[in-house]
Amino acid sequence: MEHVFREKATAKTVKGRPQLEKAIDALGKGDVLVIAEWDRATRSMMDGITIIQRIADRGAAVKVLDKPWLDLTTPMGKGILAFLSALAEDERERITHRANEGRAAAKARGVKFGPKPKLTEHQRSVALERLAAGDSCRAIAKDMGVAHTTIGRLVR
Repeated sequence: MEHVFREKATAKTVKGRPQLEKAIDALGKGDVLVIAEWDRATRSMMDGITIIQRIADRGAAVKVLDKPWLDLTTPMGKGILAFLSALAEDERERITHRANEGRAAAKARGVKFGPKPKLTEHQRSVALERLAAGDSCRAIAKDMGVAHTTIGRLVR
């Protein structure tokens, strides 16, 4: 059974390709997804490998008309997939390593991670004083324009 999926608009990001998503979701074991132009289906090497892996996970294969070597219905094509997967894994490791180094350097410079505090240092001290005086978390939170859980976390 043949289905034709065609995008109506181009997308520069990996999101916004509903027809490609529908095509992959429609694949079953033994099916072959035929793609006319590989560069129109993918946005990067990593994106392409992700697409290929998703298709393989469904028990299906890919055949790309403008890239005859990217015919994953053949042993040679499967070998190319293994090679591309190794490259992608290496790239992911390098990205992770660089990101970890960047985070470590930022921490060494004193950069704070996470969301900005909801309360200033002055507001925190006022809230703690009010809590000690017996005011409820909800009353303090309402006055300061924050959730009562924000005030409750000050006690911990």
